[in-house]
Amino acid sequence: MSDRRPPITRLALSPDEASIALGVSRDFFDEHIISELRVVRRGRRRLVPIVELERWLVAEAALAVGGERWR
Repeated sequence: MSDRRPPITRLALSPDEASIALGVSRDFFDEHIISELRVVRRGRRRLVPIVELERWLVAEAALAVGGERWR
């Protein structure tokens, strides 16, 4: 009988994973984004809560100026 457990849903990402999730480079993430996020620090480890990434995206989302649309 095998031990089948449901997959665990991730609650937080490393900064590398967070930058990948946003589709930006780690350098861009460190320079322009991480300072605007609440992160969990334990020792040298930093974790970026997924809900914090979602909150940041909603807050930073803007409508196109003058009716222009991104393609």
